[in-house]
Amino acid sequence: MTDHSYGKAVLDELRPLHRELRHAIPDVYKGFGEFHHAAFAAGALDVKTKELIAFAIGVVEHCDGCIASHAEGAAKAGATRQEAAEAVGVAMLMNGGPGTIYGPRAYAAFCEFSPEPTA
Repeated sequence: MTDHSYGKAVLDELRPLHRELRHAIPDVYKGFGEFHHAAFAAGALDVKTKELIAFAIGVVEHCDGCIASHAEGAAKAGATRQEAAEAVGVAMLMNGGPGTIYGPRAYAAFCEFSPEPTA
């Protein structure tokens, strides 16, 4: 077993970078924040489902920052490890071979944020 962290370490690395850029282009970040808030507001789909969708899209797009952010969001919204695993499974189906690389990374990231014990 390796000491790779695909969730918390990724977010820790990105936070100061985002902070610096946010100071340079605050209106862009403000607009994105409003867009994010609107997209993730509960509606016909609950927040957990929306976070799992974004989590799976992170796998398909090969975006470690998206994976980490939405792994944390899905866990905070109450997603289980099984729900995260199934979302990764759909992403792997839709993405083919690259999904088999980013899928396990995504699941490991989710498990960093999930209070459930591993099976």
